[in-house]
Amino acid sequence: MGDLAGVTAKLPYLQSLGVDAVWLSPFYKSPQADAGYDVADYRAVDPLFGTLDDFDAMLEKAHSLGIKVIVDLVPNHTSDEHAWFREALAAAPGSPERERYMFHPGKDSKPGSGDGALAPNNWKSIFGGPAWTRLTNDDGTPGEWYLHLFDTKQPDLNWENPEVHDEMRSVLRFWLDRGVDGFRVDVAHGLVKEAGLPDWDGAAAMVEGGLSAPGAHSEAVEPHTARLHIVPAADNSAGPVATAVEHKVKPPLDPPSPFFDQDGVHEIYREWHRVLAEYDGDRMLVAEAWVEPAERLARYVRKDEMQQAFNFDFLLAGWDAERMAEAIESSLDAAGSVEAPSTWVLSNHDTVRHPSRFGLEDPTTFPKGIAAEDEQPDAALGLARARAASMVSFALPGSAYLYQGEELGLPEHTSLPAEARQDPSFFRTKGVERGRDGCRVPLPWKSAEPGFGFSEAASAGTGGAGTAGGAPAAPWLPQPEAFGELAADVQAGVGGSTLELYRSVLAFRRAHGLGSGTFQWAEEHDPANGVLAFHNRDVLVVVNMGTAALPVPAGLRVELSSDGGSGGASIVPNSGAYIVAL
Repeated sequence: MGDLAGVTAKLPYLQSLGVDAVWLSPFYKSPQADAGYDVADYRAVDPLFGTLDDFDAMLEKAHSLGIKVIVDLVPNHTSDEHAWFREALAAAPGSPERERYMFHPGKDSKPGSGDGALAPNNWKSIFGGPAWTRLTNDDGTPGEWYLHLFDTKQPDLNWENPEVHDEMRSVLRFWLDRGVDGFRVDVAHGLVKEAGLPDWDGAAAMVEGGLSAPGAHSEAVEPHTARLHIVPAADNSAGPVATAVEHKVKPPLDPPSPFFDQDGVHEIYREWHRVLAEYDGDRMLVAEAWVEPAERLARYVRKDEMQQAFNFDFLLAGWDAERMAEAIESSLDAAGSVEAPSTWVLSNHDTVRHPSRFGLEDPTTFPKGIAAEDEQPDAALGLARARAASMVSFALPGSAYLYQGEELGLPEHTSLPAEARQDPSFFRTKGVERGRDGCRVPLPWKSAEPGFGFSEAASAGTGGAGTAGGAPAAPWLPQPEAFGELAADVQAGVGGSTLELYRSVLAFRRAHGLGSGTFQWAEEHDPANGVLAFHNRDVLVVVNMGTAALPVPAGLRVELSSDGGSGGASIVPNSGAYIVAL
């Protein structure tokens, strides 16, 4: 799985990459039903990853290298193994213990029967299947229902309860007291539910919006929308195997749901803003809020709420000049309206990696995972486009986020066998959604070592990542063979490699102050013909998403080119970008 000591060991690599901060996904005590996003104890490190002392050592080392540390906070739900939920199960309906969660009686299966056999409403889980699970009382009779917008092992907290507010503020202070620099807030748009919990006939999804949303592809054919035959594993242990037999058109995204982006979430973040203000230094909150339009997202970063929010409009735009230009302009306008910085992100732990998305026949599609029976990306074309798009994200004003391994040009693992998958969304949808495992495959550090050096050999009897006898353990998800050619040790110091391109662009970004710069479309900007071009401070950025070669204007010297060279007389069509210092 990797551990905090391993993170500490790799901090010099991150420093050499040129990043200012690292965001860690959850390392708290957890049964790992959803990669740690099912938290059993917010104040403890899971033994898988080490101890609080290991965390403190990692934090101290990061700060000594000038790297800030942001930790993941999961406030929408806990694990069903959290002490609070266990207390709730042991308590009676209507008790204070149950009021911490969303427990409700069911509806009558037949009006007037009083049996509560139907769920309180018709909501569906984001991971597939119903969002309600019914308890069985100690005497064997059916009991109340509890809400879980995600897996059954992730019961939703009741944010109408002041005790929940008090507890989460206490958790914030626990980690701020240890010296963390901020928090990435998971499902920041999902804490508050509409009063009365009304039925909703929309399809549950992380992305909200209509046909105008950058993520709404009304005519796109996507692998995760395939109609499938579900083939049970022969030994009934490996989980379902989904075999695609027919693709269908993805429908428009649904209108806002009664459990996402409710106005009540904003008072929570005003509370948290006041908590962070109690501490010296530069502390921050960044929202994972899949909402649109950009004006709705800007509400999360008003001056008395969070400091940043992930810009998923940009991520969803895909490899398309007009869509990307629209996302850039609307994002900057919305963030500017509340005097906040915009953010730029192309990949994360919940999405197919952008080198693979950009290598699909339609590079604006947004599949929920890719399997061997789905369309396979053009790896070379996808990587070339990804390098160009990354140059755009790093050259824009605001904060740029990059996902682990992005700097190596890692593709999605598109041939993971069903028995290796661990994402609950894969199992809850019976494989219709391929899941997020393909983007979470561990990094390749050393091309010639087992597991590409992700696990190091441990002395016999010492535990850790190695097995007894000193052999390194296999990584928690299998890595594709292609990772060997992309390992960090193969790319380090090699001109033109993706790793060295990232290092160069990040150094250029810092040297020219692009993060705090100004934006203006350039004369060369022509998105209708596939050309994206803008100025930031004294820098010109041009991307060619069109079908013809694009000449470099006479008299300009290309500082950085996405093809890894110094830049020629023209930019290659449909995959190239350059940066010029004016």
